[in-house]
Amino acid sequence: MSTAALGTAVTAEPWLSLRGRAFRSRLILGIEQYTDPTLVSEVLRSAACDVFITTFDLEQTKPSLLMSDLDEAVGLDDYVWIGTTSFARSQQDALLTARRLRDSYGIDIMKLDVRPSDNLPHNAQTITAAAELIAEGFDVLPFILPDPATAVALEKAGCAAVRIMCSPVASARGVVDERAVRETMAAVSIPVVLEGGLGTPAQVVRAMELGADAVLVNTAVAQAPSPTKLAESMRLAVEAGRLAADQGLVGPLDK
Repeated sequence: MSTAALGTAVTAEPWLSLRGRAFRSRLILGIEQYTDPTLVSEVLRSAACDVFITTFDLEQTKPSLLMSDLDEAVGLDDYVWIGTTSFARSQQDALLTARRLRDSYGIDIMKLDVRPSDNLPHNAQTITAAAELIAEGFDVLPFILPDPATAVALEKAGCAAVRIMCSPVASARGVVDERAVRETMAAVSIPVVLEGGLGTPAQVVRAMELGADAVLVNTAVAQAPSPTKLAESMRLAVEAGRLAADQGLVGPLDK
């Protein structure tokens, strides 16, 4: 499928460039919940993703796919690799996961999550962990609760982008506090990804209308009756929302 055919879901100019690697697709999909490498390949292609996310489960309690199987099915050289610390429940776990990913795969772009037992981002620990990883040479994309001061602190620390939680992970509630999200986005000049609780294409459209540079979706697609069909639907939602945002069609804020 050509870039032109994908409309504004995939742009000619990257919305983020790191270490010579371009992020053109505005839809990022998590793949931690999959057990079939062929399905991973089909979903990523249906969504027109250009990012492949991988992680370590330090506690080894979750099913995982062998990297060799993924490489054969997916063709990993076609994607920008980034790591994630999405299973980390503490700052130290996040740091350990990031270091293991770099040691094992040479991954130096890190999707930083520090989510304690409540599964919500811990903003203070995230700031500290981000600063440490940046000092070690990582490019960091931290996940936070909406808060302008936290976003500004992360930008000043040198983060490449910031990821803002819309609602609890896997809740399918969409953007629950649009005003807080907009205020947090407005506080920084680095790219912003919205994620967490984006369970329907309509919610993805709204996230893009609010001004997100990209969105990240995981559970909704992974648990759909047809993940490939919903992945395509999410791609089209990103395109629709981006087109609306480009025309200034934000509409009234819900909150």
